[in-house]
Amino acid sequence: MSELKVVILAAGKGTRMKSEQPKVLFPICGVPMVQYVLWEAVKLSPLPPMVVVGYKGEQVITALGDQAEYVWQKEQLGTGDAVKKACAHLAEFDGDLLVLYGDTPFISAQSLQALVDAHRRTGAAATVLTAELQDPTGYGRIVRSPEGWLTGIVEEKDASVDEKMIREVNTGIYCFSLPQLRTALAVLKPQNAQGEYYLTDVIAMHAVNGKTLTTVKSDRPEEIMGPNDRIALAQTEATMRRQILNRIMASGVTVIDPATTYIDPRVQIGRDTTLYPGVLLWGETQIGPNCQIGPFTQIISSAVGEGSHVTFSNLTNVTLGREVEIGPYTYLRPGTRVADGAKVGGFVEMKNSTVGEKSKVPHLSYIGDTTIGSGVNIGAGTITCNYDGVRKWPTVIENGAFIGSNTSLVAPLTVGEGALVGAGSTITRDVPAHSMTIARASQSSRVAPVAFQVEYVADEDIFHIQINCPTSGVSIYYSTDGEEPTEKGLRFQDTLRLKAGIILKAKAFKEGWLPSKTGVLKIGE
Repeated sequence: MSELKVVILAAGKGTRMKSEQPKVLFPICGVPMVQYVLWEAVKLSPLPPMVVVGYKGEQVITALGDQAEYVWQKEQLGTGDAVKKACAHLAEFDGDLLVLYGDTPFISAQSLQALVDAHRRTGAAATVLTAELQDPTGYGRIVRSPEGWLTGIVEEKDASVDEKMIREVNTGIYCFSLPQLRTALAVLKPQNAQGEYYLTDVIAMHAVNGKTLTTVKSDRPEEIMGPNDRIALAQTEATMRRQILNRIMASGVTVIDPATTYIDPRVQIGRDTTLYPGVLLWGETQIGPNCQIGPFTQIISSAVGEGSHVTFSNLTNVTLGREVEIGPYTYLRPGTRVADGAKVGGFVEMKNSTVGEKSKVPHLSYIGDTTIGSGVNIGAGTITCNYDGVRKWPTVIENGAFIGSNTSLVAPLTVGEGALVGAGSTITRDVPAHSMTIARASQSSRVAPVAFQVEYVADEDIFHIQINCPTSGVSIYYSTDGEEPTEKGLRFQDTLRLKAGIILKAKAFKEGWLPSKTGVLKIGE
């Protein structure tokens, strides 16, 4: 049996997308559409697929990486030219060549294998995958002899009225005998004003030369669906999303509202897990059995252990153990690991940190570059001050420690096993194991500032001044000689009568309190 080489044509721009991005990189359910074709291609042959790139081909190569070999078509001169470029890199290969397109994400390995099998069974020079459509508008029509043999493919713009009535269309997917294809490509010439080379002309050449041509009609014509504009892109997305959701639900997963649930095809979900409305699961995410995810939760490239609950939260590159509780409104950033039975609660942000078994970070905290042991409780409002403006520093909180609310842990530091840190502390040095540590300033109260009430008495050419303070139980002292008022000085008891130009200073005192700030008034101004 001949070997099979798969070539995926992915060089075009896709002008109707009206984008600077290559068409084949537009995502369908979080994955570039060409990736779907590549996934099916590798099921057909042990030989690595070959991808023909052109417009911004560097981006396509970056997206697909080492999954394929690459050939450049610098100028987009049609499908025939693209295949000719691929053949130039297959000088030592004389098997069969399967030609696919990077913008047909629904194509299946099952349909392609049927095409290859028919090609080999009949010994054909070329085998064409066809489909019968209710509305064939825009597709090339399959033209047959009275005996039913394929004689050519007519593009719609060239088709007669009778030919336009044909509903069997060319999908553009071919399997060629490579030696015979090389002969045809060597004499292939452009037959259009654009100077482009078309594979359909190879089919016509084979027919004229009496070569054996075979067709395989797909029983799933929806597989050739591919978007050419943003409207069709949205329709393709919706169809693919429904297929993914149907597959997931058939495996034993409950999806409360499929209309608001978005799943990447790479996601794996265990049985008896429930997805609530507004869930988005992307990348290489794995959700264990018996989990509850959502509502309104996004998880990217993360692992969620059996029996865990994640609600109203955002997780990226995170690993959760079994029976973990996350949320609501939790943001877990890359590098975070949460062990079995732990909880990370409401309005918590965490990055590059580990939470030990049955530890709790219940609410309103930021934890960065931190290792938390088992059985630890982190009080509300706790933050790890891990960045000094130049680099990130680690914090270690050992087993059984208790961190009081509104605590700042200034890294690098270690909180020892079983230690208790008092609420409101700012910790800058290591906390010994099995100790109680409090690091906060003593509490004090200051008297409110004094206020002056001034009235000018013209008959006397003098000012009447009252000094008030809103704090109750105070004594007010004043000076008129420029000195700072003290409790040993002049005490205000009644209206002061002062001439213009005098500088009045006043301060209020209360036992056990800090005195008020000094009030200053220049009389007459």
